[in-house]
Amino acid sequence: MRVRFYGVRGSTPTSGSSTVRYGGHTSCVEVRLADDSVLVFDCGTGLRHLGKDLMRDRHRGPYHFLLTHVHWDHVIGLPFFGPLWSKDTHIKLYPLSNEIQQDCGTRRTLFDGIHFPVRAADIPAHIEMVPSCEKPWRVGSAQVRRILLNHPGGSQGFRIDDADGSSFAYLTDNELSPPGKPTTTLDELAHFAHRVDVMVHDAQYLPGDMPAKHGWGHSTVDDVLRLGARAETPHLILFHHEPDRDDDALDALSYQANEQQALQSPHTRVSIAHEGWSLDVGRPTRRTT
Repeated sequence: MRVRFYGVRGSTPTSGSSTVRYGGHTSCVEVRLADDSVLVFDCGTGLRHLGKDLMRDRHRGPYHFLLTHVHWDHVIGLPFFGPLWSKDTHIKLYPLSNEIQQDCGTRRTLFDGIHFPVRAADIPAHIEMVPSCEKPWRVGSAQVRRILLNHPGGSQGFRIDDADGSSFAYLTDNELSPPGKPTTTLDELAHFAHRVDVMVHDAQYLPGDMPAKHGWGHSTVDDVLRLGARAETPHLILFHHEPDRDDDALDALSYQANEQQALQSPHTRVSIAHEGWSLDVGRPTRRTT
């Protein structure tokens, strides 16, 4: 399994000289399975560059889209996904976390002629809506499971177990310490993602951001480190970066998080997601640009 980050920013894109190293595009992660199937996790602004790469490589698809939810920063890249405008493209869109989210996805609100000039009926690509079911999905060579997350309006996370023995969890837009009763507890998430090779988790906030942003649906770095330790994952990747946190601030966050993790779970490596990073899951990780 190979994972590549095309968008790592939360809430809104951030461009400029202070976000060059980590990137400013919103959530989009590609996973290539052992059989070369393409899974796309979220369709933020990073999706445009993924589409360019897929067209350049002439990958024939189908493309499996797994969305956490339909907030703008996670779907705004859809109209700019190059393969969408080819009649030879087959996209499989998997179910969302609840009926309201599913209704938004089915109606394709982005393509109503108002939010974007092209209507859904005029999209040449074949978009298949995968029926909802309680059982894990079989996607290419992998099994995909999902879990509900703590986020306003609803959200879901995913775990992928591939035929080559590699495993990956994608858990973003999730507040590990929400106000009131959580939809899913930290212990339940730790069990869901237990010993995955790589866990990607929303770590948008620092303790100093609280209590002002309590209930906004995102986690503090401290809580995510606790989850990584509890899940016994060897590699925890912090994701969905706060738009006001520039490259230097993320450098500092990386240093502090690794110091803290070394004390509470020395067997877990902590990384900060950045655009263009590709890693082979289940093998020694390597960085490419």
